[in-house]
Amino acid sequence: MNTTHPWITTPITPALLRGALELERTAHGVLPHRLPAWARAQCGDGQLAVAEAQSSGVRLVFRTRAAAVELDTLPTKRSYVGAPPRPDGVYDLLVDGRLAGQGSVREGNTLIIDMAAGTADTRPGPPGTLRFSGLPEGPKDIEIWLPHNEITELIALRTDAPVEPAPDRGRKVWLHHGSSISHGSDAASPTGTWPARAAALGGVELTNLGMSGSALLDPFTARTLRDTPADLISLKIGINLVNADLMRLRAFAPAVHGFLDTIRDGHPTAPLLVVSPLFCPIHEDTPGPAAVDFDNAGAGRLTFRATGDPSDPTRLTLSVIREELSRIVAARAAADPNLHYLDGRELYGEADSAELPMPDALHPDAAAHLRIGERFAERAFAAGGVFAR
Repeated sequence: MNTTHPWITTPITPALLRGALELERTAHGVLPHRLPAWARAQCGDGQLAVAEAQSSGVRLVFRTRAAAVELDTLPTKRSYVGAPPRPDGVYDLLVDGRLAGQGSVREGNTLIIDMAAGTADTRPGPPGTLRFSGLPEGPKDIEIWLPHNEITELIALRTDAPVEPAPDRGRKVWLHHGSSISHGSDAASPTGTWPARAAALGGVELTNLGMSGSALLDPFTARTLRDTPADLISLKIGINLVNADLMRLRAFAPAVHGFLDTIRDGHPTAPLLVVSPLFCPIHEDTPGPAAVDFDNAGAGRLTFRATGDPSDPTRLTLSVIREELSRIVAARAAADPNLHYLDGRELYGEADSAELPMPDALHPDAAAHLRIGERFAERAFAAGGVFAR
């Protein structure tokens, strides 16, 4: 620790955090969760356990005169056997809403995933310290967005001046649920995920329940959305149901209806936007499951391919899901005027795929994330949009 400052340690409490639904006390500090404990207890899927504990959209928010801030954390990073090393997660520092710095914590645990063997093992590592200095003088709102693609245990927050919770600015809360693309996939940093970009342009507070590989119409997720305070709600449904090959066409529509019914139990009149899948060539007309393309893995590239039978009319593809979602929303909107539909290809379509192709055939890159966020903001938050103020 740098001892040239009279450091003040402030306990990390829910009052200083946004985007997390629960804080778990750990041996090191606190761990933000994006699903509550009761929901986590209803599913033993390791993919979901990692995804909900990764801090997409989670940020420390406080007001202070401090010129320097330190944050001790214990990250858990991912490493895929046979794939190139992943970069360290990025922390974004915002001062009065503007990006003012970025950093990483190199230390931490490593979750080693072997997709061929279906195994995952954790290699323990030490905590590390993130430091920002030379901050502007005077009172200011500070936001530290945690890495969207790492589990981040928060150990200690230190500043060289007292901190207090940031005041309520009266902004609406936007609650979003989706897949790994909503989670952040290959975005460059936590404020570069498409939901974070859209929230910044829309002037709203984001609660991001995008869960990598886990937007599967689970009832516990619907109940979590039902119980989470929100003014605006959006659901991006489809890609995980296809690439997991989780259900057949007969089950899909009733599951969507049930998911929407549960959300409406807690948010009967909030604007609710259902977004169908982005354009994804491998799954437009070919069902899942998706599988790792080991030919490319041998060359050090992680890519995916679709392995389902396109001649089976009971199987879900992105084209089928878009048609069903459009039909479901249109039918329900007659009695629910605050329910709306957006074709995901308006956010990322065939022309975008040609210009900014998905590097692994499933996830957009950092530039595409920014484009998707800007287009969502135009369609949802701008004048005439379903979320317009």
